[in-house]
Amino acid sequence: MVNRYKNAPVAKAFIKNFGLKKGAIASSVAHDSHNIVAVGVDDESLMHAVNGVIKERGGISAVIATPLKVAVLGLPVAGLMSNEDGYKVAAAYTAIDKMVKDEMGSTLAAPFMTLSFMALLVIPHLKLSDLGLFDGDGFSLLP
Repeated sequence: MVNRYKNAPVAKAFIKNFGLKKGAIASSVAHDSHNIVAVGVDDESLMHAVNGVIKERGGISAVIATPLKVAVLGLPVAGLMSNEDGYKVAAAYTAIDKMVKDEMGSTLAAPFMTLSFMALLVIPHLKLSDLGLFDGDGFSLLP
């Protein structure tokens, strides 16, 4: 989790069952604070995925580090919306989603939607905030 609003340490944790075999994905569609949430299998892919979202001032990205392949859908309006034509946005989203599933190995039906909910602190059980792991059951940050 990378804070989009101030310079702060990156919060990190392990996650399982995304099914990624290579690369990383990142998104600023990350309820409720809309920081940048990312998941990946290697540091270089994670770096490129997060930087792709930062460069576009919000959005979703998928990256394979070797050989380098980067796909980014910019969402510059609050990190949630695009000012582009809806058909163009839909086509770009479909292509990135296909890349994550077909080329990177995700087994999830909706990897970016699943990623967005990993930051939604009010639903159980463990979530990740920019301050670290959060226990949604006990409603507190973990030490």
